[in-house]
Amino acid sequence: MASACGQLCMRCSLSSKTAIWQCYSHVRSFIPRTRQMSKRFDGLFIPKGLVSAQMRLSWKLQMRYYSDLAEKHLSADAKDNEHTKELTKTDIAAITNTLMPSTGVQSMTEHPMFLDLDDAGESSALEEICDEEAINISVPTSLPPISTSLRYYVEKSETLTKLVELGVNLWKLEQRPNVGSMLLRLDFKTDVAPLLMFLKEIGVEESRFGYIISHNPFILCESIENLQDRVSYLKSRKFSSETVASMVSRAPYLLNFNVKRIDNRLGFYQQQLQLSASNTRNIVARLPRLLCVSLEPVKENLKVCEMELGFKKNEIQHIVVAVPKVLTANKRKLTQIFDFIHNTMKVPHYLIAKFPQVLNTKYLRVRERHLFLEYLKKAQYDPTLPNYISLDRLVSLPDEAFCTELALATVEDFYLFQKTL
Repeated sequence: MASACGQLCMRCSLSSKTAIWQCYSHVRSFIPRTRQMSKRFDGLFIPKGLVSAQMRLSWKLQMRYYSDLAEKHLSADAKDNEHTKELTKTDIAAITNTLMPSTGVQSMTEHPMFLDLDDAGESSALEEICDEEAINISVPTSLPPISTSLRYYVEKSETLTKLVELGVNLWKLEQRPNVGSMLLRLDFKTDVAPLLMFLKEIGVEESRFGYIISHNPFILCESIENLQDRVSYLKSRKFSSETVASMVSRAPYLLNFNVKRIDNRLGFYQQQLQLSASNTRNIVARLPRLLCVSLEPVKENLKVCEMELGFKKNEIQHIVVAVPKVLTANKRKLTQIFDFIHNTMKVPHYLIAKFPQVLNTKYLRVRERHLFLEYLKKAQYDPTLPNYISLDRLVSLPDEAFCTELALATVEDFYLFQKTL
């Protein structure tokens, strides 16, 4: 094999830089083939681990011989062609410096490219290692460092897994700033489980746990002592245990407010509406979010009812006690439905105050039914006249009962009439 490489190099007597590199390329092409031949015996492939040290040494000697031969050829060729312009002294120096060994520079045989692959081979996956090496192995974390969704963490986080089992809507929480990272930092046993036990102790049903946390994840950061103080205050104001549990279930943010704020809200509704303590507890128990919402929309709706709609204070008081949602209703919808009932249907204020549920009804429902009765000549809302139709029944009955009891028509006729509107 060495003689074959020598003959190849002797035939490469070229004068240009391109020819020199071609010769060196031919020499290097024999290196892998020599290694392959060293691993074959009588046409059989010998495994890498069984190649003898003598064969590897022979391969190294052959590789060094090819390298020295190439260096000599390049040096002789550079001296013979100094007068030519095709290969300058600078090019020769660059090529020889790259190939020839010099002081402080590794020889070609010592370069990592030419190291014996058997000596520097990687460890097998089946190879046994000692305990110290096993300890030093770094295992990357299974949690992604950055993500835009919590679903990538559910299988790796016990807290998120348990929250999903409780019915928490993680897709809603991840849309809120900093909530996702807050949930990942929580420990289920120390942060979440005590809260769930507390909610169960005060009477909240387990089926409501998911709803509460989905709407108010920050309750997980509240201390049990603070939550207990707020529940104790509500009970001291003569709210029953069942009422407190119901209020917490329907107003998830209720227990996030301190005792002073809750007390101020109760005092506001009692003084502003001139209600008794019993009526104040009644409207708050039926609509507990009155203790959580801002007071500005409530004050505005009270002014609208008095100044724009023209109700008296005692009428407003009666309306609020019967339908507390009027305090938090949308101002535009409230004025729209009142305008239709009072100005189109000609219903006076006292009748609206007597049946305030009509203010909490969909505008389209009232309009369609009134126009259908008007078409049938049965739109009579004055209790002093015959064929009187109560506003309460007008808006509360289902379509079948409305048609058969009030309109004295078929449901099909009512649906056909709706298509004409």
